[in-house]
Amino acid sequence: MKNKLICLFLILAILMSFVGCNKDEGEKPKADTFINGVNVGDYSIVYSDEDYDYSKRAAEYIKDQILARTDKELPIIEDSEAPLTPNEIVVGETEREISKSLTEKTEGLEFLITANDSSIALKGDLFIIAAAAYYFIETYIPTDGYSAEVAKEVAVHTPIIKEAKSFIMLIGDGMGEYQTRMFEYFENDLEYGEGEDIFYGYYLPYKAYSRTESLSGVTDSAAGGTALSCGHKTYNEYIGRDKDLNDVKNLCELASEKGKAAGVMSTENKTGATPASFSAHADSRGGTTFILDSQLQAQLNYGLQLECGFDYYNTKYMGVIEKKITTMLDTLDDDEDGFFLMYEEAHIDKHCHKNYLDQTFNAMVRFNQAIGVFMEYAFYHPDTFVLITADHETGDLYPNEEGVLEYHSEEHTAHPVPVFVYGHSAELFDGKEVENIQIAHTIAHFMGEDNFGDQSEFSYLK
Repeated sequence: MKNKLICLFLILAILMSFVGCNKDEGEKPKADTFINGVNVGDYSIVYSDEDYDYSKRAAEYIKDQILARTDKELPIIEDSEAPLTPNEIVVGETEREISKSLTEKTEGLEFLITANDSSIALKGDLFIIAAAAYYFIETYIPTDGYSAEVAKEVAVHTPIIKEAKSFIMLIGDGMGEYQTRMFEYFENDLEYGEGEDIFYGYYLPYKAYSRTESLSGVTDSAAGGTALSCGHKTYNEYIGRDKDLNDVKNLCELASEKGKAAGVMSTENKTGATPASFSAHADSRGGTTFILDSQLQAQLNYGLQLECGFDYYNTKYMGVIEKKITTMLDTLDDDEDGFFLMYEEAHIDKHCHKNYLDQTFNAMVRFNQAIGVFMEYAFYHPDTFVLITADHETGDLYPNEEGVLEYHSEEHTAHPVPVFVYGHSAELFDGKEVENIQIAHTIAHFMGEDNFGDQSEFSYLK
C-alpha cells in the first residue's frame, strides 16, 4: 500500500511538472519593443484636452494596442494636467513644444507625425487623429520585439486603406449641394460640436454627383431610398419594390446573403421612407402596418439591426446619438465577415420643406457629428468603405443675387446631389455624375455581386 501511494505521488508530481511547464510557456514574457531607441514601456501618452473627444479616444486606442502587443501599460494623461515627462507620445494639438512644431499645412485626410530626442507627436484635425493613431501603431509597433525609428522631420501621411469588407452609407435626406455648403454661411452656435466651418464630406478624397429622378419624375424619399438600397428606379411611394410592384433585394438582404451583418439607423422613425426602403417591401410608404411586419421578418430572417427615431439637438442627447452609433457599430463588428449599415439624418429634409434655415443648419451640424464618429470607426477599421450622399434635394436652396443663402421652393427638386466617398476603390466615383442606382450597383459589386438591381440600363462603376 505504501509503495502504491509513493507511485501515485510520483505520477502526480510528474503531471504537475508538465502543467507548470505549459503554464510557464503560456506566460512567456514578450520581447522588448523600442521606438527611437527608447523602450516602449518608458513612454507616457499625452493627449489634448482642448480637442473634441477624438484625441482622447486616439490616446486610449494607442494605450490599448501597446498593452495588447507588448504587455506594456503606459500612463495616459491630459495635456493641461501633465508636467513634461522624459519620453512622451503626444496625441492631438497640445501645448507641448513638439506639437507646436507641427505647422505644415495638410489637406483632406492628411495627418502629421514627427519626433525629437525624447518624444513623438501625432496631429490630425478632429476625427483624422484616429487615422494617425492607427497608422502609428501599425507602422511603429506592429508586434513585440520590434525596433522602429520615427523621423525627426515632420512627415505628412494619409490613412491606411484595405480592401473593404464593411460598407457604411450615410444619407442626408434632402441634402443638396448648398445644404453641404451652409457651413460657409452660418456659424455653429450649438452646444455640441467644434464650431465646424466645413461639411465633413469635403475631407473625403473623392466627390461625385448623383441624379435622383424616379420613374415619377422628381423623386420622393421612398423611390429615392429604393434606388439607393435596391438599385432599381421605381415610382414614388414604392418601398423596396420595382415599377411592377415586385419585391427587389436591398443591400441589407444582399449583405446577409454574403454572410455579413446588416443595420439601419435613422433620426426618423423606422417606418420613415428611407429606413423602410433599406429594411422592408411595401406598395406604399404610408402602409405603416405592412412596413412594420416586413421589418419584423427581416429581423427574424437575418438579424437586421434597427435603431431609429432619435431627434435630439443638445449636448446631452448628442452624446446619446453617439452612443447609439458606437453600440450599433460594436454589434455589427462582431461579424467577422463585415457588415452593411445605412444611417440617415432625416431632419434636413423636414426643415427644408418648411424653409427653416437655422433648423436645417442644426440638422447639418448634427449629421456632421455623426459622420465624424463613422469616419473615426473607418480609420480604426481600414477595411471599411464609407459613402455619403442624399436621396434628393429639398427646398431649391442657393444664394440670391446679394449672396444670401435662401430657399426658392418648399418641395423636392431634381438637382443632382453630392456624393462623397472614402475607402478601397473609392476613386471609381471621382468626378463622375452617376445615376443613384449605380451607387447600389457598385456597393453590391464590392460585396462580390455583379447582378444586383436593374441592369437593363446602368451597371456598377468600373
